[in-house]
Amino acid sequence: MTEQETVHMGTVWWQGIKKYPSKVIKKDSAKKTAKKSRVKCFIKLVNYQHLMPTRYTLDVDLKDVVATDSLATKDKKITACKETKAKFEERFKTGKNRWFFTKLRF
Repeated sequence: MTEQETVHMGTVWWQGIKKYPSKVIKKDSAKKTAKKSRVKCFIKLVNYQHLMPTRYTLDVDLKDVVATDSLATKDKKITACKETKAKFEERFKTGKNRWFFTKLRF
């Protein structure tokens, strides 16, 4: 096995939201609404033991966005993150899974 293969054993690509969309109100202009609806995302490689399974799922297919060599170069990671961001923003604008786009309060 090569060094790169041993690093990826027992790991998974984790994609999530770094910055959630802000609350949009009726009197906001279209430009302000578009700005408030932005999502900032992240992609990282995480060990399976750090994951906690839950009953919640999100019906967005992100497997084709991130390949095994996505973090090989900075450019590939940036393009994968942009595609993930586009899919998250599209899901937010449709209004489905509103709970996913709310900040977790601990």
